[in-house]
Amino acid sequence: MPELRLHNTLTGAKDVFTPRDPERVTMYVCGPTVYNYVHIGNARPVVVFDCLYRLLSVLYPQVVYARNITDIDDKIIDAALQRGTDIAEVSTEFTQKYREDMAALNALAPTIEPMATEHIDDMISLTERLIAEGHAYEADGHALFAVESMPTYGELSGRKLEDMMAGARVEVADYKRHPGDFVLWKPSTDQEPGWDSPWGRGRPGWHLECSAMIRAHLGEAIDIHGGGRDLIFPHHENERAQSCCAYGDDFVRYWIHNAFIDMDGEKMSKSLGNVRTVRELLKRFPGEVLRFALLSAHYRSALNFSGDLLTSARGTLDTFYGALRRHRDVEPAALAAADSRVLIALLDDMNTPEAVAALHAAASTLNKSDDPEEIALAKAELTVGGGLLGLLQADPEGWFTDSMGEEGPTAEEIDGLIQERIAAKSNRDFQRADEIRDDLEAQGVVLEDGPDGTQWRRRG
Repeated sequence: MPELRLHNTLTGAKDVFTPRDPERVTMYVCGPTVYNYVHIGNARPVVVFDCLYRLLSVLYPQVVYARNITDIDDKIIDAALQRGTDIAEVSTEFTQKYREDMAALNALAPTIEPMATEHIDDMISLTERLIAEGHAYEADGHALFAVESMPTYGELSGRKLEDMMAGARVEVADYKRHPGDFVLWKPSTDQEPGWDSPWGRGRPGWHLECSAMIRAHLGEAIDIHGGGRDLIFPHHENERAQSCCAYGDDFVRYWIHNAFIDMDGEKMSKSLGNVRTVRELLKRFPGEVLRFALLSAHYRSALNFSGDLLTSARGTLDTFYGALRRHRDVEPAALAAADSRVLIALLDDMNTPEAVAALHAAASTLNKSDDPEEIALAKAELTVGGGLLGLLQADPEGWFTDSMGEEGPTAEEIDGLIQERIAAKSNRDFQRADEIRDDLEAQGVVLEDGPDGTQWRRRG
């Protein structure tokens, strides 16, 4: 078995990955709160952990990957009030749009996609257990976790208990025993959604949801818990506290977190007006371009998302697909994913820049080699390695010829003009031939003459 190393936030080091059960690896990644379209920053963990899921699926016989949907939250309640509808309508609409957008990024569906509202009984049971064990208490209609009851609270985020007020999701209230105590259950007004509980009608706190869903679907302890770096505190710290205190200290073996995305060198924020949704970007770029851009930097490094990055991503994919297009009639060599140079790069803490370099090397071989065996192996490396990254699975011809929208000539019109250009050149009417080429280029279609005739592609 190849040795996989992953950077563990809890230990601060690259640890050798050793699952609890090599026959069944478990991974949970925090999913979206579905009240609006997801932005490109939300997409980064989806793509990162999709790659990890693909890698683990090569290494182990079964990988159970859960990514939740938070369909009860104050943001969803506010969105429903603004629209004059109920939360179910809002959450159902944006859950579906989220799935569509992530599928466009070539993200595989998780094994399990639990919904928070389907696990209310599990959340109530977990809260009752924490209260019975002395780790939580009821106060003023709330159930709260007592952070002082856990000696190791703060280890994941590296924070001291006295600093816990910073980043707390709920403002300090006089019914709290400690300012860092966080809500497990809170009361709902008559106008807000709620469920009956031993503490009155209410709804769960944000942190409680994931702990309950993990236990319901994956067990009391799992191998990997992932998400964005912004979730380390308070969300993952509080998840860890709840689950460790309720079920034992071995809740998560490897905590994996991806870094943030900046937009054109600035932090992405609504106040700066630079938030870009995936759906908005998909109108201008193929999903694979967005995916490649998200993988271009190591997942633990900040990523500057910009027009230049997307142009570069499109250009690189054009190079890879161009190599495959030129050798479309070559049968690729038999290459197991485990023997791919891309996989070797990913074993080192998901080193996607090194994995992309392996694809570059394969494309270069395809473009330069005259050796049939080398060409067949390079084509296999490009397709098999690309598959590990969720890339290069489209038809190479379609990559260049499919239109992103309604603008520009159709494929049939382009082929007709190419035939007209061939006839014009045959009749030595080079002026007409140049006019056709220039007119097509003005419409975003580039003609490429070669030994095998004229090929065309739409300009990215």
